[in-house]
Amino acid sequence: MTENTETVLPEGGCTTAQAWEIFDGLPAARVDEVTTGRWRGEELPTGHPMDGILTESGWFGKQFDAPEEVHPLLFTDERGTVFAVDPRRVTLSLADKVKPEWLRPVRNNLRTLAPLLRTRKPTARLRDIEYRGVVSAAMVYDHRPIIDHFRRLGPDALLGVMDMRGMADPYFFVLRR
Repeated sequence: MTENTETVLPEGGCTTAQAWEIFDGLPAARVDEVTTGRWRGEELPTGHPMDGILTESGWFGKQFDAPEEVHPLLFTDERGTVFAVDPRRVTLSLADKVKPEWLRPVRNNLRTLAPLLRTRKPTARLRDIEYRGVVSAAMVYDHRPIIDHFRRLGPDALLGVMDMRGMADPYFFVLRR
């Protein structure tokens, strides 16, 4: 892969095995390379129970201001205002029990719910961590048993995998700056 190209992901998603193959073939993305502010997020559908949940709930992406100043969950309300959400106020354990379309009323009322969810404090940190044989940037949540591991898709794109204690299969996503 050259510096200015981006690995092309399968349109419409892929299987978990295919996502792992792509992830394992990508180069590392070090902490100092990704600590550049806001990244827009999108899901990479693999058939995971969380597929569609973040998109339907108004997920915007992540913000990496410094290794110790990370906002792991940015959302956008119905007016387009982006705000950081405290992960402690989001229930991930229901992801496999909720249909994405059930979240539309929540998304349509995020402006009203924002004061209950919002945080101004960072709730994660970045570290270079070895994962699947490669040392690369990883986002460690402060209050959740979650580590998001990143690999470089291109100069302005990352492929991420959410590694959460108790979750049987990984959840894949893309970040673009």
